[in-house]
Amino acid sequence: MNTSAGKKAVVLLSGGLDSATALAMAADRGYDCYVLSFDYGQRSLTELNAAKEIAKQLNAREHRVIRLHLEDFGGSALTDHSIDVPEEETDDIPVTYVPARNTVFLSLALGWAEVLEADSIFIGVNAVDYSGYPDCRPEYIAAFETMANLATKRGVNGDPIKIETPLIDLTKEAIIQEGTRLGVDYGLTVSCYQADDSGRACGNCDSCRLRALGFTDAGLEDPTRYQ
Repeated sequence: MNTSAGKKAVVLLSGGLDSATALAMAADRGYDCYVLSFDYGQRSLTELNAAKEIAKQLNAREHRVIRLHLEDFGGSALTDHSIDVPEEETDDIPVTYVPARNTVFLSLALGWAEVLEADSIFIGVNAVDYSGYPDCRPEYIAAFETMANLATKRGVNGDPIKIETPLIDLTKEAIIQEGTRLGVDYGLTVSCYQADDSGRACGNCDSCRLRALGFTDAGLEDPTRYQ
């Protein structure tokens, strides 16, 4: 596509399927991609190993991993081992929601974007096949972008930074089809909330269910390694 040749983007990469696809889409649009991942005290650290391999596979210009200590606050099954990861569906915001996670992540990405003089920040949030997290909604992204350009030198000087959400309206099936077209190796990705030390998925959590259904709907073989 190459519509943004020579421009820079900061891309948030967890090591999962969605963020890997967002990185591939940013690269396909011609951005030089500077990738940012977080060790935030999450239950499964193997996703960070996945992120390193994905960044290499998709030729990121640079990949940084920032250590945060969100486990000091807890409040989520992903950062507090006393809270079990649910294996049943819920109509409420699930306990796997990490309080203010995307706000924290986007704020740090915004700082790096200003330093790099990057034009965009890519985040793989999705408002279709997702778990009901409030910080994945389009209205949240729009509000953060408004705040970001009120709070930065670049925004005040009339050169705003765009928050790009290329997956926001896509089904998991469509995300997988697009990533496959762009050459994403989904065998490298880890989506499971409680993957083991080898990166093998549980097959039961909400993230595993959505991922497996996506491959089935896309008519593609699921490369996920299960426990």
